[in-house]
Amino acid sequence: MKAIAADFEIKQALKQLGVKDINDGTSTGVNNFSSGELLESYSPVDGLLIGKIKTTSKADYDKVMDVATAAFKIWRTTPAPQRGEIVRQFGDKLRQKKQALGTLVSYEMGKSIQEGLGEVQEMIDICDFAVGLSRQLHGLTMHSERPGHRMYEQYHPLGVVGIISAFNFPVAVWAWNTALAWVCGDVCVWKPSEKASLCGIACQNIAAEVFANNNLPEGISCLINGDYKVGEFMTKDQRIPLISATGSIRMGKIVAQEVAARLGRSLLELGGNNAIIVTPDADIKMTVIGAVFGAVGTAGQRCTSTRRLIIHDSIYDKVIIAITDAYKQLRVGNPLDEHHHVGPLIDKDAVAMYQKALNQVIEEGGRMLVEGAVLSGKGYESGCYVKPAIAEAKPEFKIVQHETFAPVLYVLKYSGTVENAIAIQNNVVQGLSSAIMTNNLREAEHFLSVAGSDCGIANVNIGTSGAEIGGAFGGEKETGGGRESGSDAWKVYMRRQTNTINYTTNLPLAQGIKFDL
Repeated sequence: MKAIAADFEIKQALKQLGVKDINDGTSTGVNNFSSGELLESYSPVDGLLIGKIKTTSKADYDKVMDVATAAFKIWRTTPAPQRGEIVRQFGDKLRQKKQALGTLVSYEMGKSIQEGLGEVQEMIDICDFAVGLSRQLHGLTMHSERPGHRMYEQYHPLGVVGIISAFNFPVAVWAWNTALAWVCGDVCVWKPSEKASLCGIACQNIAAEVFANNNLPEGISCLINGDYKVGEFMTKDQRIPLISATGSIRMGKIVAQEVAARLGRSLLELGGNNAIIVTPDADIKMTVIGAVFGAVGTAGQRCTSTRRLIIHDSIYDKVIIAITDAYKQLRVGNPLDEHHHVGPLIDKDAVAMYQKALNQVIEEGGRMLVEGAVLSGKGYESGCYVKPAIAEAKPEFKIVQHETFAPVLYVLKYSGTVENAIAIQNNVVQGLSSAIMTNNLREAEHFLSVAGSDCGIANVNIGTSGAEIGGAFGGEKETGGGRESGSDAWKVYMRRQTNTINYTTNLPLAQGIKFDL
């Protein structure tokens, strides 16, 4: 794809999404306003300026919260199936704008166009899931110990949900949260990553159109923009009962402490140091496909990216030959060109972290099986393109214990039984995603057992990267323990209430207590 064609495609996408230079980065739906500093968005694809926005000041934020809290009082009384209908319309709008939004995601964040389109499809899928869920926000009935009494539990909306998302999934993670929060009767205030601010504006424009068309309060969907200081407006705000934050472990610990200090709730999706175990009974071809996509997809910038490959010593050489051969076929370049497998890192700070990781693994005694490098020359002018690397390492290396947010795969060797491999896998502070490649039923079942993987996601004969809508997404340990998307994750966005109804003329007390007057 020639640069001029890409320029035209980007301009058309921005126009279709209503994103223009300069945008107000604060929105309560139809009303856009900002009085904060200027924030510029540069594409890692070509280093060019895409657009500028005005960020959210404290006065702007307070106005957003006034509108959001007022909207909640109306939205919470709207029947849940009707809320689901609004989400259905939002999903349909996303279908209409899928190509444009996917293109913007690819250009502003740097992931391949196929992954950009896939991310928008995730948004569509969670809308479909939420529509069905809107008729299934079920409670529970139980028998009372007191005659003539009925007990049950029900769920009510929480209020304003604050969402802080990361650059690597600039639209999907917001949709995971907001689609469920909306059908639960909550309103949402979203702070997207300052590295993908235009994607946030595009999504807000789509949502605002849907709510306006249905004569619903604009504050149901709100947008704020800026750096971590803007995020602190939400984490410290008593008016926001739930903060859903996606990002680094360091960031998550700060958010958790701030929210806990005011006894609020936090839903945290933090770092991953994900491993694939390759046993002697593994299908090598499947292993290569799963490991390579897991390691280099989104340029290694997924929280579920494969960081470690734990290979049995009896097949180690065979797997290494197969995977290094596969790396020779990788094409790095403009992600809008579908012939390229790997796009750029998000910015030059990420490139510096990549280089630091490569240096550290050598300093600790590892060796490079596939050399890494920062790419330069025609097509790489942004300075954000790097070569995917493979390093032979040991489990105890400090760099292996760390989440390297770049396309660097650490290969580790194990011997003996699968229990030894699981011990290596679990011996990190993160606990998001994990996988085992084996055709041995006993190994697979042991990996999924209580003595197996300690991660929130455990897969057999697929990689660590990627998750389907429908299953709860999240991890354990320093990954945060939160769950988003499918299953019963909707309960996070609601408050539980236990109800007891006495339909007799007597007032017996529980536990047989006597209190006669």
